[in-house]
Amino acid sequence: MPWQQKIRYLIGKPVGVSLRNGQGTSGILCGISGEKILVIEYLYQAQFALKQYSFFMIQDINEFPPCHLSQPVYY
Repeated sequence: MPWQQKIRYLIGKPVGVSLRNGQGTSGILCGISGEKILVIEYLYQAQFALKQYSFFMIQDINEFPPCHLSQPVYY
């Protein structure tokens, strides 16, 4: 399914974003503003940044898969 059709269902969820230039990013999809998506990304320590990506930059957007563990793993 093209990312344009699934984007509204992904708002508020962790996503991976593939960009047309071969790079990618991940974070929480916060919303859509005009023809841009808004993604909050982790920087370091306790710092996060809200970044914008234009629709023309995006190749695909996918929701993170769930963890399928029968029991939690602790280290």
